[in-house]
Amino acid sequence: MKQLSSSEVRKMFLDFFKGKGHSVEPSASLIPVDDPSLLWINSGVATLKKYFDGRVVPKNPRICNAQKAIRTNDIENVGYTARHHTFFEMLGNFSVGDYFKEEAITWAWEFLTSPDWIAFEPDKLSVTIYPEDEEAYKMWHEKIGLPDNRIVKLEHNFWDIGEGPSGPNTEIFYDRGPAFGDDPDDPELYPGGENERYLEVWNLVFSQFNHNPDGSHTPLPKKNIDTGMGLERMVSVIQDAETNFDTDLFMPIIRKIEALSGAKYQTGKKNTAFKVIADHVRTVTFAVADGALPSNEGRGYVLRRLIRRAVRYAMDLGLDKPFMFKLVPIVADIMKDYYTEVAEKAAFVQKVIKGEEERFQETIHEGVTILKQYIDEAKDRGEKEIAGVNVFKLYDTFGFPLELTEEYANQAGLSINKEDFQKELDAQRDARARHAKIKSQCMFRATRCATSPIQARLSDTATSG
Repeated sequence: MKQLSSSEVRKMFLDFFKGKGHSVEPSASLIPVDDPSLLWINSGVATLKKYFDGRVVPKNPRICNAQKAIRTNDIENVGYTARHHTFFEMLGNFSVGDYFKEEAITWAWEFLTSPDWIAFEPDKLSVTIYPEDEEAYKMWHEKIGLPDNRIVKLEHNFWDIGEGPSGPNTEIFYDRGPAFGDDPDDPELYPGGENERYLEVWNLVFSQFNHNPDGSHTPLPKKNIDTGMGLERMVSVIQDAETNFDTDLFMPIIRKIEALSGAKYQTGKKNTAFKVIADHVRTVTFAVADGALPSNEGRGYVLRRLIRRAVRYAMDLGLDKPFMFKLVPIVADIMKDYYTEVAEKAAFVQKVIKGEEERFQETIHEGVTILKQYIDEAKDRGEKEIAGVNVFKLYDTFGFPLELTEEYANQAGLSINKEDFQKELDAQRDARARHAKIKSQCMFRATRCATSPIQARLSDTATSG
């Protein structure tokens, strides 16, 4: 296996498929265009839907890309695992009605094992397939030469999200060796199981059926290929890193956090705060560079939540002043070879992040103190959750996103009352709407509104936040 940087892996992937007749599709903005179904671009194929659904005919049916993506469905796991991220890059090769399984499998094997490319040891690789996909089995077994004990048949190896294109998939796994798992009694110790030994490095989806409204599957007239290789995971294997964070995609950020905090990142330890900050600053940097801004709704709320979660974990490292904005140039430098827009907009991104940090710094310390008080009080009363009214106060007065309070409570063995929180939030929104209506009516009247100055101040106070 070659020693490669993340930039070299990305370039090598795109160069390989250019050599196979693919056109390189530039990475699109994280903010979807003409796709209201997505909050963020969340995969390599997300920007290519127009080709697969027939709205646009590509100039070349063979496409490859390195696409930046954001997924936020499990933010609370980031920092606690080796491989959870909110921002990631997906490398992919795609065929729109052109080549199919034979080429997809043989090219994947060539890229991974050839001395000219990644040069993995072939014996380190195993695959999973759908049990009924005889074509894929024959390709792996007869053409590639994999023995049966390295071809695992799994029922979940079938890509299907409801009506529309669907099909079996095959996943390629790298065996990191017995140091990452060697218990013969571990029921999850196999390619495709929940373990750290066998890491998935590539997923090849064979879109060959249409999932019909009646639940049946019929062959598509034109079959497609959709593959995905997570750059962070691939680089962790190539660089022999314990986690994705121990690679050149994250370590420069982590070293800067060490310099700012005086704390030390220790290999083999949890390092939760370092991971949270390093992950979240990448996400926010790229998102703001693409035009998203922190706010209380939609994409903006996601960014605000990520920044405030990072600030909260920074307290564990002794960082109690704005710091996150200082990491932006590090992110830009790591990504400069392919994502020049980040360096070009770094100063603006820093300004946005610093402003958001400063706003939260004004309230976080008092908010954390009160949150700890709520936790202690709930435990003293033998309760298992924090009252919704208290969760709302943290949200409204101290700027704590609901999820941040929930994460903090969960760490203390408690839950939060989301239903009552929502009632408080709805009541506030209703009050604001009524107040706005009164103000609007007053503006269009020729006579002065009858509300007294004292009443107006009371109303403003009751609905502020």
